[in-house]
Amino acid sequence: MDLKTYFEYLLVMAGVTYLLRTVPFILLKGELESRFWKSFLNYVPYTVLSAMTVPAIFYATDSRVAGVAALVTAVIASLFGRGLVVVAIVACLTVLGVDGAALLLQ
Repeated sequence: MDLKTYFEYLLVMAGVTYLLRTVPFILLKGELESRFWKSFLNYVPYTVLSAMTVPAIFYATDSRVAGVAALVTAVIASLFGRGLVVVAIVACLTVLGVDGAALLLQ
């Protein structure tokens, strides 16, 4: 890729990033009155975080069984009201336990 093409791509990416950040401020000048849009926008960060995290859980380990076990234990720990650090530690220990058990059985 030559330098001219690189800077054209860079300019397009910068423009798209700028537009994505400024258009909502231009369109939504006042306070949102709709209860639907307020509740919808409150759940967007959780949805995006889940969409990025859940697939990574399955592909971060060598076996899908360990990923599924970690996801299940993390959900159970979070349902019991545990914090983010405790949930992450429980999921990591589950992966270590499942992978360790699989190594011992071989």
